Amino acid sequence: MPNTRAQILEYIRSHQMASALEISRALPMTPANARHHLSALERENIIEVVGNRSAKGRGRPTKLFALTHQAMDHNIDLLVDAMLKVLKCEDDLEEQFSRLVPHLFGEIEGSAAPFAKLNKTVLRLNEMNYQARWEASPEGPRVILGHCPYAAILAENPELCQMDAVFLASQLDQKIEQVAKLERGPQGIPHCIFSVR
Repeated sequence: MPNTRAQILEYIRSHQMASALEISRALPMTPANARHHLSALERENIIEVVGNRSAKGRGRPTKLFALTHQAMDHNIDLLVDAMLKVLKCEDDLEEQFSRLVPHLFGEIEGSAAPFAKLNKTVLRLNEMNYQARWEASPEGPRVILGHCPYAAILAENPELCQMDAVFLASQLDQKIEQVAKLERGPQGIPHCIFSVR
């Protein structure tokens, strides 16, 4: 992000909301330049119009901008980290994950055919942002996760991989073994691989 836009975001963050005119006065730029940057930030869903201020005299109302919920700082990582620390204090982490998985992933309609189960499981993983696929191998199917939605907290909480294995085992009624963890593929993109035994 250009330095000017970072300054604009910092101004909005510290003032909660601002107009293009206020930003142009606080930062050395014209109101037109401020509006240009604000429009770009709005297109990127970083800021949004939260109200209008009536113009003094004649003229259009002034738009007031604030950070979107997605752009604001949050404590979700802290909450998840604290909850995982509590879970890790329990005797049987796999049992805890078995209880957690249905709440996180929801229920998948059952199917007797193994490949239908595999396809539905991969579909649910993709709904949960895993960029999953499966492939055949001599030892049995392998589920490849092209994206880890927990990568930001995985270093401190590596047991989240065990949660993925518990989910796969519960859906496929098979023993699951993780054979690769954030391993880089030919294009350099990290992925995880779980083998279905």
